[in-house]
Amino acid sequence: MRQSQPDNKPIFLMSSKAPFESLDEWLPWLESLSPREIVLGLERVYEVKHRLDLHDPKFVVNVAGTNGKGSSVAMLESLLRNAGIVTGCYTSPHVISYNERTRIDGRPASEQVILEALAKVESVRGDVPLTFFEFGTLATLVAFDSAKVDAWILEVGMGGRLDAVNVIDPDVALITNVSIDHCAWLGDDVETIAREKAGIMRPAIPVIFGSEKVPDTVFEVANELDATLLVAGQDFAHEINQDGTWNWRGKKYQLNKILPPALQGSTQIGNASAVLAVLEVLDQNFVWDTTSVGMVFSGIQLDGRFQTIRDKWILDVAHNTESARVLANLIDGISIQGNVKLIIGMLQDKDLEGFVAPLAEAIDSFIAVTIPGPRGSAADDIAKDIANFTGKPCLLETDLASALEHADVSTNKDDRIVVTGSFQIVGPALEWLRAF
Repeated sequence: MRQSQPDNKPIFLMSSKAPFESLDEWLPWLESLSPREIVLGLERVYEVKHRLDLHDPKFVVNVAGTNGKGSSVAMLESLLRNAGIVTGCYTSPHVISYNERTRIDGRPASEQVILEALAKVESVRGDVPLTFFEFGTLATLVAFDSAKVDAWILEVGMGGRLDAVNVIDPDVALITNVSIDHCAWLGDDVETIAREKAGIMRPAIPVIFGSEKVPDTVFEVANELDATLLVAGQDFAHEINQDGTWNWRGKKYQLNKILPPALQGSTQIGNASAVLAVLEVLDQNFVWDTTSVGMVFSGIQLDGRFQTIRDKWILDVAHNTESARVLANLIDGISIQGNVKLIIGMLQDKDLEGFVAPLAEAIDSFIAVTIPGPRGSAADDIAKDIANFTGKPCLLETDLASALEHADVSTNKDDRIVVTGSFQIVGPALEWLRAF
């Protein structure tokens, strides 16, 4: 595990100005508290969690994986709510509003709820330093505890073993899949990354693995912990029918001719299949009705997941090689009479060449932008690299608004504009598009 911690002494900037009266004040302050480098280790988070004295919900599902976590959480949330279970869902990052990260019974938590939760964490943490993500994770748990929700559905932010979410013991763990991402923190190969994600497993607790390709280290950790590992294609499976519906079978239940998910992408039925396996293991008197399940899946929408706006614009939060492959297939699958222009901004720790390679054939031209902040890759570097990788033109713009305006005026109704590469570019683009 590579940890960028000079002399093993992470530098936290302390302050005594909290609590504040708005998120606009809280969030910059939380960012100022975070160390200059990412700090791995959960002892501090466990300590503050203990001080918060949280009550246990009826059950907890922790969700890890490289791709598909947000979609899987949304599917599980919708199915449970349809069954009358009050849910609390934690996801990250957000697309537009920080409130999106904390959903209570299907809705983003109000600012007041989040403010009270942040203040509660601050009131008990004392001199224990926390990162931005750790503070927000604990505040979300406080919000769920205060709302007395039945089920906590918690998405891991990065990895699993050392993620703040992992201070909560799940009743079921879901690992969607494992591929290359966050290499600076999780490792350079799938087996090493998989071991980190397998860190959400617990002794004798069921673990759903949503892909048929299971890294050896996942089996190793499951055996070490005597965890019950249920694998796609073996312990549960799905098949797609010619009419677009799909069938699912688990250990006890079977559903036929389920309506496909509204969420786009070849991976979404696989995500839905794994979510049904989670429900089967939970055994919470869920009604296994094909029509009901299909209606729930077909009604789920998420911002930034191959989201089409006014026909010409496509927004997608893909940011690694596997998600780029899915995005490329989706672009290839729609009828486009004109050209496809892609606006891209990425963080420095992402594999730009690996991301662009699957998309190159589907894209006619590129516009590179810089994501603001120290982690954002410079637009001129992106533009040079894309031109070298693809041999296709790549303009660069100083800011996202300029890129969006240029793309809009330089395309016609037959063209398509794809905005992708990071949540931090898709969110502002969505706000820009909704403003006119």
